[in-house]
Amino acid sequence: TCADRGAEVIFISGPVQSYPVHERIKVVKVNSAHEMYEHAKAQFATSEISIFSAAVSDYRPSTSHNKKLKKNGKALQIDLVENPDIALELGKLKSEKQINVGFALETDEEEQNALKKLDKKNFDLIVLNSLKDAGAGFSHETNKITMYSKSGSPKRFELKSKQEVANDIVDAIEDRIHA
Repeated sequence: TCADRGAEVIFISGPVQSYPVHERIKVVKVNSAHEMYEHAKAQFATSEISIFSAAVSDYRPSTSHNKKLKKNGKALQIDLVENPDIALELGKLKSEKQINVGFALETDEEEQNALKKLDKKNFDLIVLNSLKDAGAGFSHETNKITMYSKSGSPKRFELKSKQEVANDIVDAIEDRIHA
């Protein structure tokens, strides 16, 4: 949607089923949260708008192995360490001229958690996805969102196609640019 409206897009993504193909989209493929963070950080200073839509895992195994671990009859313990919080770290570097947009998928205290994330990660807009709404979420072609900003009332949307949701989000970003 952003590229269709004339934006030059750098799409940083982990492994997915398909990648966008558009003359205004440069795809950067990564395999880890750390790689995603490094690429995002390298692009951030020159970005006008950053949309943090990746669902990066909060944790990763502390060690990795280059071969299969065979069963040995003993319990296996995996120690986890935190991945970098990409949106949080880049939010600390954000200038007044940049616009950061985030997403929150919440199941409890949805509005409060979205507002906390809006403030903590220095987002200008946050899009709340609720798993409580019928027809919304990952396994549907439709979604129902609420958008929050630091200034203004929440904007609630009806259930609609994910393409229409994307248009609503880009409309809100454009409104912010022209405000």
